[in-house]
Amino acid sequence: MLTIWGQRQRFCDGLTRRSFLKIGAFGTGLTLAEMLRLRALAGNKTPTTNKAAIMIYLPGGPSHMDMYDMKPDAPKEFRGEFNPIPTNVSGIQICELMPLQARMFDKLAVIRSIVSVDEHSDSLVMTGYSERENRTANHPSFGSVVSRVRSSDATVPQFVSLRGMSPGTEPGFVGVAHRPFTPSGPGLKNLRLSQGFTTDRVDDRRSLLASFDTLRKDIDATGTMQGLDAFTERAFDIILSGRVHNALDLQKEDAKVRERYKGVEQFLTARRLIEAGVGCVTLAIGGWDTHSDNFKTLRKQLPQVDRGVANLVQDLHDRGLDKDVVVIMWGEFGRTPKVNNTAGRDHWAPVMSALVAGGGLRMGQAVGSSTARGERPKDRPYTCSQVLATLYQAIGIDPAIQFTDGSGRPRYVLENREPVVELL
Repeated sequence: MLTIWGQRQRFCDGLTRRSFLKIGAFGTGLTLAEMLRLRALAGNKTPTTNKAAIMIYLPGGPSHMDMYDMKPDAPKEFRGEFNPIPTNVSGIQICELMPLQARMFDKLAVIRSIVSVDEHSDSLVMTGYSERENRTANHPSFGSVVSRVRSSDATVPQFVSLRGMSPGTEPGFVGVAHRPFTPSGPGLKNLRLSQGFTTDRVDDRRSLLASFDTLRKDIDATGTMQGLDAFTERAFDIILSGRVHNALDLQKEDAKVRERYKGVEQFLTARRLIEAGVGCVTLAIGGWDTHSDNFKTLRKQLPQVDRGVANLVQDLHDRGLDKDVVVIMWGEFGRTPKVNNTAGRDHWAPVMSALVAGGGLRMGQAVGSSTARGERPKDRPYTCSQVLATLYQAIGIDPAIQFTDGSGRPRYVLENREPVVELL
C-alpha cells in the first residue's frame, strides 16, 4: 500500500491538513474490483436519478460580512473596506468584487442565517456534524451517501473529490467502498490505461486473469468465484470506458470555454464530471482563514470565486441542467463582524452565509438575516444539517434515510432534518 500526500494547508489552530490518497491496484485503498464487490454486498436497490450536486468549499472560513451579508450602515470597524452593489433582484446587495454574480442573482440564492461551530471543521458542511462530534459518530459525507444510494452505474464513480481525500470526505458508516474517487496524485492514472498499454495488452491481461479464475472456479464449487469474475470485468470496463477520464481532460473542451474558466478550472472540471454522470463533485478554492490582511486577500480571491461561480451556474442553465444539479458554496464558519488590529477578521461561529443555485430550488432570494452588525441571526436561524437536508431533498434523496452501521444498528444520516423551507 502506498500513501500519496497532496497539498498542505495550515490554519490558525496549528494543525496542518493535507489531502491524501492511499492506493492499491487502482486507488483509494482498494482495488477497483474490491470496491465494486463491497458496493454490491451492500445490496443497494434504490433507483437512480439524473440529479446531482456540486459542493464548493471555502476552507478556513470566509467572511460573511465581505461577501453576501454586507452591513454598509454599520460603523467602519464593522463594515470594512468594501462597498455593496445591487443585484438584479430588487433589495439584495452583495460585495462589489462579485459583479458577475450580481448580474445573475435571479439564478442564485443566499442563506444569511446559518449557525456554525467554533472549530476548524471540514466535516461540518459535508456531514452535518463537527469534526469533534464525528470522531465518534462516524457519519458519512454527503458525497458518500450519494455514492451509496446510486451505485448501479458501474462505469462512473458517483462521488469525485477534486480536493483529494481530505477531512470531511470520509464515508463513515456507509463503508469504505464509498470513499471518493480523486484525480489528485495518481488518481487520474487510475482511470486510464498505464503508459505503453494498449487495448490488446489489456485483453491479454484479462485473459490471464480468466485463466487463473478458471482454476479458482474448479476448486470453488459454490459459484462464488464466478460472481467475483464479474466485478473484475466491471473494473476493467471503468478504466476502458473513459467517461470520467475524458471529463477530466479539459483539452476536450472548446478553447473559448477554457479561456472563460482560466484560473478557476476546477469549476469547469466539476461541470464536466456531472455531465459524465457523476452524482456528487466537491472542490475547494482559496484559503479564507484571514486573521490578518483580510481585505488584501479577498481582493484577489473574490473575483476568482465570482468568475468560477458565474460561469458554472450559467453553463448549467445553458445546458438545461439547472433543475437537476444543485450547487452550494460555503465554509466552516463566518468571520468576526469587527475588524481586528491587523486588518483581519477572526473566527465567528454564531452566523455565516451560504450560496445556493439550481436543483429546482427557489432562486432570486436572500433567506434569513443577521443583526445590524452581522453578529448573529436576526431571524430564520438554520444549521448546516438542515441545509444538507435541503440538498438531499433537491437531488431526490430522503434526508431521513437510514443505513446499517458496522455493528448492525440502523442509523440516520442526519438527525436535524428540517429543510430550509424558503428554498423549496
